[in-house]
Amino acid sequence: MQTETKARVDQLTSPAGHPVAVLRFEGDIASTSKDAVLGTYQALPKEATKLVLLDFTKVDYINSSGIALVIQMLIEAANSNQKVYAFGLSAHFTKVFTMVGITKYAGLFPGQSEALAAL
Repeated sequence: MQTETKARVDQLTSPAGHPVAVLRFEGDIASTSKDAVLGTYQALPKEATKLVLLDFTKVDYINSSGIALVIQMLIEAANSNQKVYAFGLSAHFTKVFTMVGITKYAGLFPGQSEALAAL
């Protein structure tokens, strides 16, 4: 049974002092997650948001449709000259994200502190 996708945005500051938007996802990410994934991302002010972290620590499952949503979001971010890093993926989904080429658009890190330090 798929659990509803929830998303919220936290604002942090990078070690260099730049504003960072953190999109925190919870639940399963699938085709029904479009509003939570893309809607939350697209609501960010593009000019003011140049650094984005994607938090997957509370995501239990991502299917192929969910991966497609993440890729669509990353392409939009690349077109807006935003730097995106993801963290909190299980070993399995780190491998899947790498295999489908997501690492071309986003760095993958084990945790938030490592992702922030890389900005």
